[in-house]
Amino acid sequence: MDQEFVERMRQSLLQLKSEILETLAAENEEFKELADTMEAKDLVDLAADDIGRKTIEALGAQEMKRLRLIDSALVRIESERYGQCMKCGKRIPRERLEAIPYALLCIDCKTAEERRER
Repeated sequence: MDQEFVERMRQSLLQLKSEILETLAAENEEFKELADTMEAKDLVDLAADDIGRKTIEALGAQEMKRLRLIDSALVRIESERYGQCMKCGKRIPRERLEAIPYALLCIDCKTAEERRER
C-alpha cells in the first residue's frame, strides 16, 4: 500500500478520533447537566429520563468501540500492517478503507462473520 494513501488514512483516523472524543465530552456534560437538574418527578417522567440515559450510555459505548478500533488501526499503520485483513491476511480494498478507515476485515471475511452472527 502506498505511503501517501496510508498517510491520508492516518490523518482521517486522527480526525475521527478527535470528533468522537469531542462528542463524548459534550454528551458527558449534557448527561451531568441532566442529572443535576432532575427534581422529584412522577413515574412517567422518571422512566423517560431513564430511557434517555440508557440511550446516551449506549451511544457512548458504540463510540468507545469505534475509538478502540481507530486506535488499533493507528497501531497497524505504525507497524506497517495497515490494510491487511486480520483474519485471512489478504489486502483490504482501498474503497473499503476509505469508507471505514478502521476496518479489520476484508469484505469476504466480514461477510462470513455477519452470516455466522445471524
